[in-house]
Amino acid sequence: MDETIEFFREIGVRVHEEAGGKLFPDSNRARDVLDALLRETGRAGATLLSGQRVLDVAPARDGFALTTTAGGIHAKAVVLATGGQSLPKSGSDGTGFAIARRLGHTIVPPTPGLVPLVVEEPGRGTPLHRALAGVSQDVELTIWIDGSAATRLAGALLWTHVGVSGPVAMNASRHWLRAELEGRTISLTVNFFPGASFDDLDRRWTAFSAERPLTILQNALAAMVPASVAAALIAQLNLDGTRQLAHLGRDDRRRLVHALVAWPLAVAGTRGYNYAEVTAGGVALGEIDPSTMESRVCAGLYLVGEILDVDGRIGGFNFQWAWCTARVAGAALGKGSGLTA
Repeated sequence: MDETIEFFREIGVRVHEEAGGKLFPDSNRARDVLDALLRETGRAGATLLSGQRVLDVAPARDGFALTTTAGGIHAKAVVLATGGQSLPKSGSDGTGFAIARRLGHTIVPPTPGLVPLVVEEPGRGTPLHRALAGVSQDVELTIWIDGSAATRLAGALLWTHVGVSGPVAMNASRHWLRAELEGRTISLTVNFFPGASFDDLDRRWTAFSAERPLTILQNALAAMVPASVAAALIAQLNLDGTRQLAHLGRDDRRRLVHALVAWPLAVAGTRGYNYAEVTAGGVALGEIDPSTMESRVCAGLYLVGEILDVDGRIGGFNFQWAWCTARVAGAALGKGSGLTA
């Protein structure tokens, strides 16, 4: 990470670290990063050919023959930095996977990654996610695979009109989709009190009720979670929010506590590649030399970034992977050509 920070400082972009190791430009403008990279490309003497699309890459004498929408190009070496399939309008529509496959590579089945989840709750009334659309709160998500808690993630959850988004939901999506692809039984629950167990929260409610027996349920819950969340949960559980805690029966209290620590999210799928920030899956890593990023099955071919079977959590880690692998490939190409990387 230190080398990344220094690299961007050298090309005019100062960055700062935020919670969880995330790096952002001090200006908080993504455009500043792009502009700096383009300036550095020009300074290095590289030629950008825009407005034309690479349709295919095939081995040829002394290198590769590239077929583009503007004609043919011969290259001694090729770096595939096409991305995966996320945000296809940006050009990462899976073409890179097809080219890599034709050149002999194995593709680990891709799925969207870091993508909002779609929820379809059965029953009557307004589903929780629609009642809370636009509300953000810190929660803990548990991904259950084949009946066991496989992963727990804490962070900000954003309720939307179609389901859930925000960092924690998007981080959970990669686990959900991979398990679904493998044919596993998967479910997801929300804990509105991250880290708390049923017994922890039940004791807390019991103590609160003993201390403030005349407090009504709506006000008591609103002191613990956002008021809109409190009202929506009480409605979903068909409880009387005006009931005093002294008159909240044991069964209703335990039903409420269970809902607060393990609310089931009826995930029906995701919003797909059009909304995914990254792609999980891709070219199998065992077919790449990590010291150079050169293909082990097609000499002269280098693969970097999201086309490879690597994806990380939200927060710029996928950008870091792209920049680091590109640097390794660039250094290897520079040494091979006699240039300084």
